[in-house]
Amino acid sequence: MKMFVVFVTLVHVSQHASAVELYEGEEFVLLPCEFQTFEMKDPTVVWSRDDLDPPTVHQRQQEDDQLTYQNQLYSGRTSMMPDALKTGDLTLKLTKLQLSDSGTYTCTARTLGGQRRVGNIQLKVKERFPYWSKVLLVLLVLLAVGLVAGGLLVHFRHYFMSVYQVEVDSGVESVLLPCKTTVHLPEDVTVEWRDGYYRTVHEYQKDSDRSGEQDQVYRGRTEMKEDLLRTGDLSLTLKSPTDTDGDTYTCTVYSREGRILMEKQVKLRVKVCQVEVDSGVKSVLLPCKTTVHLPKDVTVEWWDGDYRTVHVYQKDSDRPEEQDQVYRGRTEMKLLKPGDLSLTLKSPTDTDRGTYTCTVYSRERDILMRKQVKLRVKVYQVEVDSGVESVLLPCKTTVHLPEDTEVKWTDRDNRTVHVYQKDSDRPEEQDEDYRGRTEMKEDLLRTEDLSLTLKSPTDRDSNIYTCTAYSRKGRILMEKQVELRVKVCQVEVDSGVKSVLLPFNTTVHLPEDVTVEWRDRYNRTVHVYQKDSDRSGEQDRLYRGRTEMKEDLLRTGDLSLTLKSPTDRDRDTYTCRVYSRKGRILRLKKVQLKVKG
Repeated sequence: MKMFVVFVTLVHVSQHASAVELYEGEEFVLLPCEFQTFEMKDPTVVWSRDDLDPPTVHQRQQEDDQLTYQNQLYSGRTSMMPDALKTGDLTLKLTKLQLSDSGTYTCTARTLGGQRRVGNIQLKVKERFPYWSKVLLVLLVLLAVGLVAGGLLVHFRHYFMSVYQVEVDSGVESVLLPCKTTVHLPEDVTVEWRDGYYRTVHEYQKDSDRSGEQDQVYRGRTEMKEDLLRTGDLSLTLKSPTDTDGDTYTCTVYSREGRILMEKQVKLRVKVCQVEVDSGVKSVLLPCKTTVHLPKDVTVEWWDGDYRTVHVYQKDSDRPEEQDQVYRGRTEMKLLKPGDLSLTLKSPTDTDRGTYTCTVYSRERDILMRKQVKLRVKVYQVEVDSGVESVLLPCKTTVHLPEDTEVKWTDRDNRTVHVYQKDSDRPEEQDEDYRGRTEMKEDLLRTEDLSLTLKSPTDRDSNIYTCTAYSRKGRILMEKQVELRVKVCQVEVDSGVKSVLLPFNTTVHLPEDVTVEWRDRYNRTVHVYQKDSDRSGEQDRLYRGRTEMKEDLLRTGDLSLTLKSPTDRDRDTYTCRVYSRKGRILRLKKVQLKVKG
């Protein structure tokens, strides 16, 4: 009953509880956290401890865990439910408790534009026995081991058994989680199957199943054999397993008094078919085939990882009115062979990556078959240094485009970067961040080269850009994505050096009436050069008398800045902008300065 006691203790702890106390060596603890993340755009949940470096305990994103920055103390010991961001149940499971796990755990929900600290939980892991008692216990064990070893091994044999592992492919009709015993079981026992989050999977008591006790995730999907107490076969059949069912399942037999008579664990892994394509391909096939005989009145539904309807087939026809708008006009089922329920997704992009589920329902809405496919869309990557004059975002197509095609470039935040329509650019439709900074080639529809030139890129322009070609009626003819990474130049010096150079060289010819301006990240003026001279009167007082630029800089193109007597206080990101007389940015570069010691 150890695990049961731990769970009941936790389930009554509020999200702002002051402390949860457990002993080291406990099998697991659940740290509860609930928040409506399903209402957020691209949410991320982070569990952290501020007293650690790095502070991240666990991070969960839309499709998977992101453990790149996880503190190594927690490696392999944390998990969240696969559908956490869809249900809002952000509970953290921490296994194999250690004394070092004591601390305050913060659950934070993040999204584009902000974050919210949902709650704090203080966990205290206590030493089970003081040191002197451990020494005494070891001596007693050594003394008694020769007398009772055989009996102990028999009595505690289930603690030494390895967890039985079962692996199946997504799409199988069902999977058997084996559990057999030779122990005679009385008729009044309770057989209980639970998952790793202690949800009830199946319960058998008094010669019948107790479906009312099941968690809703498992209702109608489990089955145990008849006359199981006589045969000792307590195995569980789980129907239509998917990757979200991948977990460790525990079968426990309790006496009428609640004493554990037997316990066994089975680890289930459901393999998902993976498909990988390049952004820009015309279409991708998500395979789904079955050997199960399907009646004619079935309904076939495809949905994505956010439970949006991708495609519905019913009564010999598609049901486009039931599709989510993201997929309208982009999907097709051919049903060329019996049992082939594969889906064609047109113009896949990075936003289409994720797990897709194909489910076949009977007329009564019973699940006859379910299979998952994981799609990964590779995005072409371009990397440049901050300070380059421009960068080319490539996009070429072999699709014939009619003359009335509209070509539109957007960024990840759906801001309009560039629009081309009817033989001309449409600057009035651009987002202000991109005005005057983009260019497309002439005669682009004939050459089928829809590449975009972005001028004066900075780290703020690091983004995923999408090029979409629309027909006159708004139908997508082609779509491709490019990921841009703009690297910021880094300079590192020791505190105490006489000066440091923040480099910026350009080969672009600059007119004599330009203004060169260096600023820090707080927008304080570091240095201004205009009309053949420095403008010290415009400097922030923090930098007065400490900066210098080279002579004849417009002719040489060397706009580097010398900062004298740098200290830790000068650690910052500095931006150099070159303005025309009319205030247009001609060049821009960032330099990150680190001062050690």
